[in-house]
Amino acid sequence: MERSRELHMQNFNMQTQDQRIPSTSIIKIAEPSIKIEATVAGKFLRRLFQIIFFIQLSLISILVIALTIRGLIYAGNTHRFHPKKWYPPILVSTASAGIVSFIWQWISFKNPSKALKAVFCLSPLLTCAIGVLHVLIGSPLSLAAGTIAVVSGVIQSLYACWVSPRFEYAIKILSVSTSFPPEKTPTFVTLSIITCVIYCSFLLTGIGGATATGTGLDIVFIIVILLTFTWSMQVIKNMLSVTISRVRYMNFACGVDMSTQIAFRDTVKHLVGSVCIGSALVPIFGTIRGSARAMNMVAEDRDEFLFSCANCYSGVASTLTTYGNRWGFVHLGVYNKGFVQASADTWEMFIRAELIPLIDSDLTGVFCFLSGVAVGSICTLAGGTWALTVHKGYATEVSIYAFLIGYFMCRIALAWQQACVSAYYVAYAENPLSPRFDATIPIRVEELQRNLRRHEV
Repeated sequence: MERSRELHMQNFNMQTQDQRIPSTSIIKIAEPSIKIEATVAGKFLRRLFQIIFFIQLSLISILVIALTIRGLIYAGNTHRFHPKKWYPPILVSTASAGIVSFIWQWISFKNPSKALKAVFCLSPLLTCAIGVLHVLIGSPLSLAAGTIAVVSGVIQSLYACWVSPRFEYAIKILSVSTSFPPEKTPTFVTLSIITCVIYCSFLLTGIGGATATGTGLDIVFIIVILLTFTWSMQVIKNMLSVTISRVRYMNFACGVDMSTQIAFRDTVKHLVGSVCIGSALVPIFGTIRGSARAMNMVAEDRDEFLFSCANCYSGVASTLTTYGNRWGFVHLGVYNKGFVQASADTWEMFIRAELIPLIDSDLTGVFCFLSGVAVGSICTLAGGTWALTVHKGYATEVSIYAFLIGYFMCRIALAWQQACVSAYYVAYAENPLSPRFDATIPIRVEELQRNLRRHEV
């Protein structure tokens, strides 16, 4: 049976190896068993999302400029809003987010072992420190935020204790996949961070202008700006991820060193629409899948009705994950597929290679998430403490904005490392017998299988 499986994988690999991109050209692979054809509607949808993305950037820019001018005029005529007390804390937090994020991604690359262990310790502590800060602020909103932060910190601590046996494998996979980063990776990371700092600072001027007048309509404007900010930062992160994952995939799968500049040019030219779709779907589907796994843990062996509901919700989450997951960005970049098709094809390969349990237990995604939380917390403590000192009324909102900026800035800085890990898994799933891979994944798969058999007994 094992021999039959190997022959099946070899035949599948022979089909896909002829379809990889050897240069700047982008081609499609043969039809998978999950058939999601690139229809005219699919191409239209990609184009539509690309147009929507650029239109919303233009409209938000106009809105921000109008709000900034109006806010400065209003601040000059009244004493309700103090720009010199509102802007410096949040702008300094934004600059700090860029600096800390770049330093942290450098540390995690140079010493992934210490970085991974440190973030699982620091993130809960820093999150609880945010809770203390919000309690000191004392407003109803800050007290609610402080309570959430403290509870979140406790949950992170318990989670870190629970997953500590997985640290060794996470360190190995992170080290192996990022050992030889693509050329000019620091340049791309630096330019991405600088772009984000400028973009965030620009949006903050508009948020400050809306804060100056503080009407109900201004609150709607702020929410719209934050939603745009979230989507845009996801797009920047995933553009970098698609570029780097394509380069690393070509190296892992074919032994080819591809130019990062060429990969980025192709991403910008061909894939913006698909990246925009993925950037909108992955955070939502990822949240649903995470909540489903948490619900299954709580409901297991407790209540039949609750277990049934959790099982149903888990099925929905699994279906959504099949058609929208972050691993799909690898095939999106390599084969110019639509995002949904790329996700489905990648997930199908994971199933064939029997890697789903390994993917579910992987901690590199959690590492990137907690790194974002830690950097966001540092920015919150810097900006929130400053605002609390100069003007207590601004402290809550400044803290929230600083956290969001720090979180997304760190995720963008670490996007290249997460892309390397994704490319490693996808390339391995496509050809597990390739001599380019060491025993890191097979050994871990055997460990998981032994643990599963022990649990069943």
